[in-house]
Amino acid sequence: MLVPMIVNSICKEYNYEPLTAISKLYKSRLYYDLENEETKLWHFSPLALADLFYEEMTTGTIIYPEA
Repeated sequence: MLVPMIVNSICKEYNYEPLTAISKLYKSRLYYDLENEETKLWHFSPLALADLFYEEMTTGTIIYPEA
């Protein structure tokens, strides 16, 4: 349920087409970390996760805020 909301946020905020957003998200470190239950990234809002995704895409790194 969270992934479609993140993709929707990515599309709205960064003007990506849905298939592009999905593809980039699934290949990202953010998605890898989101799948890991121990990171608790699912606590963040879809918009916050989309911002982290954009950070990764533009800088190549992600600095996670403390949960």
